[in-house]
Formats: sequence, C-alpha cells, structure tokens
Amino acid sequence: MAAEFSSCVDSGLQLSKRIYYGKELRPPPAPATAPPQVEEQKMTKSSPAMDEYIPTAPTVYAVVPEPAIVDNPDVPSYQPYVHGRCVPPALVPLHMHGITMEIDTFLDTAFVTIAGTWRVHCIMSSKRCECRIALPMGEKGSLLGVEVEVNGRSYRTQLIGTDDIGRVEKVAKAQEGSFLRCQIYTFKIPKVEGGSFISVKANWSQKLVYEVDQYCLRVPFSFPSYVNPVGKKVSKREKILLNVNPCTATQILCKNASHPLKDMKRQGGKLCFSYEAEVVAWSNANFNFSYTLSSNDLFGGVLLQSPSLLDADERQMFCLYLYPGNKQTRKVFRKEVVFVIDTSGSMRGDPIENVKNALLESLSNLNPQDSFNIIAFSGEVRLFSQIMELATDESILKATEWAHTNLVASGVTNILLPMEQAIKLLAKSNSIPFIFLITDGSVENEREICSIVKGYVTNGDSVCPRICTFGIGLYCNHYFLQMLAQIGKGYYDAAFDSGWFLLPYFTVFDFFHSSIGSKMQRLFSSVSSVILADITLNSLEHLDSLELYPSNIPDLSYGSPLIVSGRCDGIFPDTIEISGTLADTSSFTINLKVQKVKDLPLNKVLARRQIDMLTSHAWLTQSKEIEEKVVKMSKQTGVKNKGKQQKVAEMNIEKMLSLGTFGMGFGDLAATAANKVMEEPKAEVTDVLVKTAGKCCSRVIDKICYADLRSFLLFKVPTFIPYALLLYFLQFYKPSKKYRASASNANTGKEKTLAMIKPDGLLGNYTDEVKNVIINSGFIIFKEMILQLDEDRAASFYAEHSLKSFFPNLIKYMTSGPVLVMILEKENAVADWRALIGPTDSKKAKITHPHSIRALCGIDSEKNCVHGSDSPQSAQREISFFFQEESAECTVAKQLFNMMNYSWFLKAELIRFGAPPSSLLYLPNYLE
Repeated sequence: MAAEFSSCVDSGLQLSKRIYYGKELRPPPAPATAPPQVEEQKMTKSSPAMDEYIPTAPTVYAVVPEPAIVDNPDVPSYQPYVHGRCVPPALVPLHMHGITMEIDTFLDTAFVTIAGTWRVHCIMSSKRCECRIALPMGEKGSLLGVEVEVNGRSYRTQLIGTDDIGRVEKVAKAQEGSFLRCQIYTFKIPKVEGGSFISVKANWSQKLVYEVDQYCLRVPFSFPSYVNPVGKKVSKREKILLNVNPCTATQILCKNASHPLKDMKRQGGKLCFSYEAEVVAWSNANFNFSYTLSSNDLFGGVLLQSPSLLDADERQMFCLYLYPGNKQTRKVFRKEVVFVIDTSGSMRGDPIENVKNALLESLSNLNPQDSFNIIAFSGEVRLFSQIMELATDESILKATEWAHTNLVASGVTNILLPMEQAIKLLAKSNSIPFIFLITDGSVENEREICSIVKGYVTNGDSVCPRICTFGIGLYCNHYFLQMLAQIGKGYYDAAFDSGWFLLPYFTVFDFFHSSIGSKMQRLFSSVSSVILADITLNSLEHLDSLELYPSNIPDLSYGSPLIVSGRCDGIFPDTIEISGTLADTSSFTINLKVQKVKDLPLNKVLARRQIDMLTSHAWLTQSKEIEEKVVKMSKQTGVKNKGKQQKVAEMNIEKMLSLGTFGMGFGDLAATAANKVMEEPKAEVTDVLVKTAGKCCSRVIDKICYADLRSFLLFKVPTFIPYALLLYFLQFYKPSKKYRASASNANTGKEKTLAMIKPDGLLGNYTDEVKNVIINSGFIIFKEMILQLDEDRAASFYAEHSLKSFFPNLIKYMTSGPVLVMILEKENAVADWRALIGPTDSKKAKITHPHSIRALCGIDSEKNCVHGSDSPQSAQREISFFFQEESAECTVAKQLFNMMNYSWFLKAELIRFGAPPSSLLYLPNYLE
C-alpha cells in the first residue's frame, strides 16, 4: 500500500507540474498535438523511490482519477486538454498555508495537537474531488481526534462501539480510513471544490522514548518543498508551543531541540517553550526535544487523582513512578539470557537478517560474567549449546558462526517447545534469568502456553525468569505476546513493518536505522541492566478492589523507568513503601510520597497502557466483562483499540464518515500456517509491472540488468525449475543499448567509502559511540554487517602489507574477534572519514587529534579501533571485497518473479521465444 501511495503522489506531482512552476521549475514546451485518448491511462512514468513520497508531516492530497480536472484557478494551464483516467487515482499534494503545533508532555506520554490549512490549488474551481488527509504520528502514536472544516461543512471524530454501528445512521463505509504504515493514518473527505481551503485539526498521544537517562520526544514535522505555496506574497507562518510536565519535583535539564525554542515559563518543575516564525519554506526537520531529570540516585513518587464526574470507573486512580537516576553508581545484576528466535518460513528475507544482526549486537554487549544461549525454532528446536555459556570472546565467536548457519528461515511455527526448553535451561539460575522471545507468527495453543509458563514462573522452586517478547508484523498475536510478558514480569515491543521497508522512513524521522533490528536492540539494552529486582509495593494491603497495571511488577533497570498505575477504593496512604533486592543481594527500601493532583489528565496519560493490558487479559480469559470495560475506557479517553470500537467522523451530526478500526492484531493462524511473509509493498504500478497483454515481458526485462538477472535465475531459484528453460529465454534476450548505457552510469551520486570497526572496537563496546559520531558527522550508513575474518580473508584484504614486519601480528589481531564493516555515504566521504578517524597511531592521535575516533577508543598503531579507505580507488576495491552490490533492477526482478499475479509475463515471454507450454508446468509452483 505504501509503495502504491508513493507512486500515486509521484503521478500527482507530474500532473501538477503543468501548473506549478516557480523560479526553479520552468514549464516544458507544450506538445504540438494532444496526447492520445485512451479509455484508461495507466501511470507509466519512471517509478519513484520506495519511500520518497511517504508523508513525514500532516499532509493533504487532492485525489485525481480524471486528469482533466487538474488546473489552477489562478494560473491557467498551458496544457488544459488531458484525456483518460488515472488508475489508481493520482494524489496531488496541496499547498499548505499555515501550521501550528501544540505539545503537552506528562510523565512518558505526549499529547500532540496540529492545526493547519491547505488550499486545493490544483483543481478547477468548477470541479470537485475527494481530499485525502495523512497524519504521521510519533512513537506508539494513538489517534485521539480529528476536526475538519471545508466549504462551511464540518467533520469531527468520535468513538462508538462496533455493536452500535448498526444503530448509527448514514455511516459512509466507502470512505473508511486505513493505516498507510503503522504510524501513518489516512482518510478521505468527499466533494471538495477546487480553490477552496481545508482546515484540519488533529490530536494524538505518543510515547517519549527513554534513552540513556533522558526522555526524547520526536514528532513528524518535516514538510517537503512541494507543499510550499507559490507566490512571494503568500505568508508562511509556523508556530510550536511545548509544555513539559515531568510530574516530578526533580529539576529538568534540557539537552537539545531541533527548533530554536524560546523559554517562556518555568514553574514548579514545569517548563513552557515556544517557537514562532515567518519562514521562507516550511520546516524540513522533524521536531526533536530531549531532557533529563537531574538526580544521582533512585527517586520516584506517587500521583493520586479522584475520578471525574464522567468517569465510568468510580474508583480513585494512582500512578507510581520510579527512576534509576542518571549516575550509574549501583551495581547491575549479572544476566543469564536465552534468545528464543522464530525461524519459520515466514521470517525469510529481511526479518531474519535484521533479527540475526540485532542478536549478534546484543551478544557483543554482554559482560564476560554473563551467560547466554540461543534457541532457534520452527517445526523443530535447535540449541546453540546444551548448557548456558559464559559470554567470552570465544563463545560469542562460536555463537556468531552458529547463527549464520542455523538462523535460516524454513518450516512452521511451534512456540511452546522452545519456551519450555528455555525455562529448563534457566531452572537453576542464581542471577536474573531472561528469555527473549522473537516471533512473527500465531499458534493455536497460545492460551495453553500462557498457562504452562505461568505454572513455571510461579512454582517458587527457582528464580522467576523474566520474559520479554518481540512481535514482528501483523500476523502474530500481539496481545498474547503482551500477556506472556506480563506473566514473566518483562516487557513487550513490536515492529509492524520489515526493516528494509521502513529504513528510509525512520531515517527521515531520526528514529532508527531499522524497524526490527534497532527496536529489538533497544528492548534488550533497556531491560538488561537491572539494578533493583523482585519489587513489591507495601502499604496498599488495606485498600479495597485494588487493581494494578501491570499486575506483576517488572524490575527497575538503567534503561527503563518503572511506571505502575492502578485503581482502588479506600483511604490512600500518604507514602508508599517500595522494597526490592539489589545486585549485591542486599535489601533496598524507599518511601515514595503521595501527591494529589487535579490539573493532570491522568486517565488519558495512563489509558494506552491500561487498555492494552486489559485487552490482553480479555483475550486470555475470554471475558466479556473485561471487553466491555475496555470499550468504556476507550470511549471515555478517546484512545483507540482493536476490535471493540470504531472511529467515525461526524458531519453536522447527520452524516457519519467511518474511519475504520484500529489497533494491533490478535494473530492470523492461516497466514502463519501458510508461512506468509510479512506484507511488503507491491511492486510499483507505474513502470515495471502494470502492462497490457500486448506489451510483453521483454519490455519489462529490458529495464533489468541482464547479468544480475541471469545470476539470480541460476543461483536463487529452486532446483525443480528447469534451468534449461530459463537459459533458453536468456540466450535470446539482450538488454537494450540505451539501458546498458544508463546502467553503466548508475550510482554517480554521493561518494562512498568503507569503514570498519575492528575487534578491539567491537568487543570493547565502542560500536554505538562510533556510529553516533558517524551519523552526527553527516554520513549515511548505506550498508553494514558483522562478520568474522579468517586468516586467508584477512591476508587477502591486507595483501599490500604482506611483506612488512607487522603483517603476522596484524592478521592475528584482525582474526581475534568479529568486525563490523560499513559502507558510508556522503559528499567527500573518503577524505572526511579519514579525517574523522585520525592518525593510524592512536597514541599520537590522543595528542594531535584528541577528538578523533582513534583517540577515543584506540590503543596503539596496531589496535587502533577503526579502519578507513585511503582513496576512492581503495574504497571501491574494499567495498567490493565485502559487499556484492545488487542493483535496484535486480531487486525489481526478484519482486517480479515472486508475484503470482504477474507470472503470466514470464510464461508468455517464454512461449513467445518458442518454449513448449508443457515445459512450464513447474513454473507456477515457484512463482506462486
């Protein structure tokens, strides 16, 4: 869907170029004759990049099925005659005429309200069109409400239960909205006149990310240049208002902000900032703000609030928070961790590769006294070791080799058996045992798994293993995974899109390098530095109808504050005593003061967390009572949830416009059983795949590198496909001269260089620091991988030094542990990277270049942490040594040959070249 959306926007921009040209864009000469009339005009221009036109801020588009309506009421088109239809409809981004954003943060939650005005500049004043509104949200965003005004009509949203849908009149289901991606919601407004203005006000809640003792707020606010209105006299004013309320008495220290914020007010630990400016062009940077809570040791508090008059739950609500402090003086528990990784067939491709890379990075961050194991499961279970292994360099190297061999996607999904194996491995733990379960599938016995695991963790014979779960895609049961994490006093996270699919999106958002890999790594690092375990809340025993979220209290770690909320009746105490066990096995107690609050929307701050946990319990117990409670809470707070309510937009309280259902999935057993891969964007409809039957496969393959395609067919397809048949096709097909010439001139953009973090840097835990320096210096990490060099490969790479005296020591050093190799990209990349890493001798670098990477983490001229190509020629040679470049065209070929709907292209072409139809019998098995 995202790929089609991007393609439709590209089509819309092509249409609008007839009317939108400023100083930089001059209109092309008008054609001598009108374009040919056709019944339907398929969009056949060159395809845009996969994510080039995915919205990175609130955006409104004109939906154009008929190009003839595209014009400008103010600037007459030089080509008013366009015939046919756009299939699918083109999306023309509308010009924005004003934007205001207000953000209120409480604890770890931010409420964002954005109000903007857009003009339908591209449609004739006498015509109408639908307008599509796209709302990107930040981390774990939850849409709370939308108000739209256009031409005297108004729309607004509200939540209604699905059981009430039948009683709501005139629900326009044809206008249902959907998620373009997990955090980008889109919906349509009908019958908007050309030249009119659309005012949109949207609000949502999202999470603040806690990273290295600071909270980070990131809001989509990057507007592309094509939404800037044309004309020097058009005012472009943007405004941001930020209110920060950490709900603690601790002093706030602001770290950084993406926009020049003005300090408006500081009162009682609360901060207020503002930014307002007349701009030449709308903001092209997302809004980032981070702050830290100044404290050198554990601190916390309790917020208490009485229910409002409209609250369906008459019990008082409370929220307990406990922070680890920003000075890591307390000892961290030793870890015993088992990674339980789904390797079923649906994980093939980018998911399994991202998981593998995140696993190896997590292993490298273990301390030598920690122990670990790896379980790969599909229909069978494969263990790295029969016992827990200490995280020595040798065992991590063996685990790396084992992962490359055994983490291969194939087979079905069976979760219970590996979970039992993991629990048995940790049965005699004398530290904090962790189980990290990663899966993309759903199984029939999930409630049985919860029951069995609950029995294991509550039998009292051993230390309760902490179970952290990570769901990939929409086919796994995310509420099962949340329930499992609650039972195991752990945490849950998810990635709803594959890593490669979201890479450009999250690079733009400054979030992560990959959705799967970095989220996995963040989950592991945030919960694996436990400083206080087995936490209990005292002083609450006398309260009536006490309800805690979560019911099993997790540990406190340096990477994640502890937040527990609840409801209760009775007289609430003035202080709550928190007790637990420290890493040195001593007891720890802290008394948290209770603060009564009135002006804090505590019910909305806690709603998302409580609704997810209640939904998990409703799924496990199949309780209708809990389901009804979830619906009531959702209606009351405006927070969405899957399945039991629906969001609708109301027009003049007469006509309703359905915005569809929301939330995570309860699993898809059929997709899991069929090993259906996480849904990825379909190939672009505008160039390669949408062809009429008369335009056969030769023209499609004409845009594919012949050598790459031949290699792909010979080495990637299953053996049961007759190779002779494929070679028969290839020997007759040759790419066009025009394409061969363009292919030879490809990739002539920014310069690339090879960077390597050597064994001492990787095993010395300098990876994150080096990567931060790389990103902050303007480089893009184009590709990266962790590998172990053997002597032959290391000698081949350093062949130019083979006659030098230090060569044997160099080879011994380079094979002493894994290395991380990266392709870095930017202008003047080779020289800039060499300058950044500093002199070869790290001792000299500490004196002459104290801020260089080698000064930061190197030891001497041999163990100098990093490597960089010394010239563009060396960079090209070294990149090809580690990375076999795959052309974009070859990727398109793979998509083509893996899509069932387009298998007839290849069949038709093979038959055209004389292949007998009987020889194609095996072809559909592969293509489908």
